[in-house]
Amino acid sequence: MFGKVKTGQPAAAGPDSSPAECNVVLLGMMGSGKSALTVKFLTKRFISEYDPLLEDVYSSEQVVDQQPVTVRVMDTCDQEGPVNNERYLTWGSVFLVVYSIDSMESFKCCQLYLHMLSLHRKSPIILLGNKLDMDLYRLVSRSEAESVASCYGCVFFEVSACLDYLSVQHVFFEAIRRARKGRGYLVPAVCVSENRAAPLAPSYTTPCFKELPAPTTAKLVTVKTSRAQSKRRATTLTLLKGFKIF
Repeated sequence: MFGKVKTGQPAAAGPDSSPAECNVVLLGMMGSGKSALTVKFLTKRFISEYDPLLEDVYSSEQVVDQQPVTVRVMDTCDQEGPVNNERYLTWGSVFLVVYSIDSMESFKCCQLYLHMLSLHRKSPIILLGNKLDMDLYRLVSRSEAESVASCYGCVFFEVSACLDYLSVQHVFFEAIRRARKGRGYLVPAVCVSENRAAPLAPSYTTPCFKELPAPTTAKLVTVKTSRAQSKRRATTLTLLKGFKIF
């Protein structure tokens, strides 16, 4: 179940509140696949075309390491890079910085986000290379990404939003685990791709989240067909926020 989330008044939360809550923020250049990753995680479906100017927050009930958690995902839209960033800097529990492996421009842009986050936040960060299915057209090597991830003390993954759902789910679940571990937790750079077995992540039993806003009423949002993603095509999907999609 997922729905529109208000970014105004936070809901009261205590140490015994259940389920736990986590705010996941996706950052990166337009066209890197943030929306496709978000929809893949929420619906297990791949859609290649979106409104590039659409920014939204979705909520989904998940079970991570046998613990229920309300995951709120902000699919950001920064037309000018990490400039007006207050809305997500104060909101996010963990940050996924996304680039496309077939775009050096998106990789350079993600480094601006990493630098900004390193100056302003102590929250966990994941560097995420998307469009692994475009490996034939790769412009950003794994070694380059591993080096950048090592500089900023963040973990590194490569996935494809249009291929395996479990790889995408693993990245989001790992983000939640690191948010549970606490802010300021640095980890060695690791590369996990869909061609390799993902390492088993430890289970954390003591969630530690900030107070997060509560969902508002359901709202109908249509994913538009105004942007074509490189060489891939797929049918569009209308997301009815606040209702379960099968």
